[in-house]
Amino acid sequence: MSQLFVKICGISTMDAAAAVADSGADAIGFVFAPGSPREVAPEQARLLQTALPPSIETVGVFRNQPIDTVLRTARLAGVATVQLHGDETDAEFDRLRAEGFDTIRALSIDDYLRLTNAGQLRSVDRLLIDAVTPGGGAAFDPAPLLDAAPVDFWILAGGLNPQNVAELVRSVRPGGVDVSSGVEASRGVKHPALIRRFVAEARSA
Repeated sequence: MSQLFVKICGISTMDAAAAVADSGADAIGFVFAPGSPREVAPEQARLLQTALPPSIETVGVFRNQPIDTVLRTARLAGVATVQLHGDETDAEFDRLRAEGFDTIRALSIDDYLRLTNAGQLRSVDRLLIDAVTPGGGAAFDPAPLLDAAPVDFWILAGGLNPQNVAELVRSVRPGGVDVSSGVEASRGVKHPALIRRFVAEARSA
């Protein structure tokens, strides 16, 4: 992938979805994890997709939910990709792909380093490396990734914003970036101008 992959996550309003479409982002994320300030119903996510061109990848984001619930929700929402932020097994990822979904495996930086050192990571799933608390807006020290970044395509997340994304892309050279709280006016509420600025800054790197 020659161009940096940019995903905007936690979209819950039509204005924000339209901003993602206008910004030139590659993917949009809808959060279905209970208790998240960005949680949306699958029917709402399907409605928000009417603001998007077909070229934008639609991603449903889940965390430690039964795989049957994930599949049912993803189908209702009409998303193309499932992103899992939990302790899901390889077999569950295989089932998602067998059911026709693309997958993203999201890991905290700590879990990524632990699994890498143990030789337990597969290259089948796209990998997203996040802060210890996903969606919390906290950055992590990317220094360990300078020598231990995934060989295959991977996505950097965790504490990204329009001010720091270009520098981080240049230093750790991920295949993609993912932002949520870094483009919000308040917790859970996206700011269209920040979405557009984030994509522009990421692309500038």
